[in-house]
Amino acid sequence: MSNFTFHATSIEGVFLIDVKCYTDERGSFMETYHEEAFRTAGLNYRFVQDNQSSSRKGVLRGLHFQKHYAQAKLVRVLQGEVFDVAVDLREGSKTYGKWVGEILSAENHSQLMIPRGFAHGFLVLSDTAVFAYRCDEFYHPEDEGGILWNDPALGITWPTDGAVIINEKDKNRPTLAECGYRYHEGTLADREKV
Repeated sequence: MSNFTFHATSIEGVFLIDVKCYTDERGSFMETYHEEAFRTAGLNYRFVQDNQSSSRKGVLRGLHFQKHYAQAKLVRVLQGEVFDVAVDLREGSKTYGKWVGEILSAENHSQLMIPRGFAHGFLVLSDTAVFAYRCDEFYHPEDEGGILWNDPALGITWPTDGAVIINEKDKNRPTLAECGYRYHEGTLADREKV
């Protein structure tokens, strides 16, 4: 019996994953990743880097992507609650420019599997949040790209009154139309031609 339940979202390739948590008088235990269970579900990733951030309520991080060294991400919350968003940037995708958003929390144990070719961001809903993600490609700071978090064409329904805490770089990101980025699946050499 698997400790994971994989739910397809409205965007092909993005999965909400429910994780079984075992509790008793000592506390709790859960698997957060199991390669065979993920492969059985069709999610064939080889993760090479784990990242973790902590943020306070109202912090919005994103929308980020890497241009040539695209990353698939398995994201989850260790403490608190966030609204997590993935925006489809895949060339030729019928959902290009569409987004999916999910509430991830330490209490619901849910994870979001985001394939390569997506911009990603999240908004902290709790007083504080600790956010963790596994990536299938290393981070390359010189390769970073981004899209304006409140791009009207995307129409992301962030659960906020509009007051967010965001860094200067993310405040000044281009819209999707302005950046015109489209992820092209293939070798790095192929992606560099795009």
